[in-house]
Amino acid sequence: MGSTKKQAPAGAKGPSAAAGKGGKGAPKSASGKPGAGAAGAPAAAAKGLDGKRKLGLRGAAPWAARHAAKHAAEARARAAEPPLPGSARATIRVPTGAEDIKAKIADLHNALVQIKGFRKNLNKGFFDIGIVLKDVQLRRLYEAKGYGTFEAFLEREIDLGKTTSLRLVRVASIFQKEAALEHGMDRVLNALIALEMMTEDAKSGKIPPPPPSTSQLPLKPPGR
Repeated sequence: MGSTKKQAPAGAKGPSAAAGKGGKGAPKSASGKPGAGAAGAPAAAAKGLDGKRKLGLRGAAPWAARHAAKHAAEARARAAEPPLPGSARATIRVPTGAEDIKAKIADLHNALVQIKGFRKNLNKGFFDIGIVLKDVQLRRLYEAKGYGTFEAFLEREIDLGKTTSLRLVRVASIFQKEAALEHGMDRVLNALIALEMMTEDAKSGKIPPPPPSTSQLPLKPPGR
């Protein structure tokens, strides 16, 4: 019996033939490149599935968070220290008395709102307008809005005019509220004008004539 050898089918290639043509049959690494083997495993692990480098939160490097926290701590420490004279940070600090200025601005705004409300019915609200304006004058609230004098504030902010507004302030200082409301704004202002004229005559040296008297003194007898 002769020994029979099995012949490979036509067209089949052995392992040596497959490896002999450029290593096409060699196993490929995870990156798809031949010959990468175990040496390419660390590089593949450092990258994600999409082949990009792994970064921190929102694409930042892991050291970015530590760097930002360090800078924030240094900024807080600098802000706690008093600024050097003439430095840029010294010019942006809160000015002295800022809270007092804010309070005056708020009070002045409320006063203007009250005057606007009393202005709707002037015959009944003129005395209250004088009270509010007197408070603005005494507390110098007009300075919070940049006015140098109370008269300048009245000219620009009060539609009653400077003269009438000043007289209403005097009305609130001289008259009683009940009596002023009883006689009305026109009579009270006329009475105030008369008082002002008498005061001016007294300052200029003009003595007003005495009021006429109904009682007559008896004449002195002649020869005595």
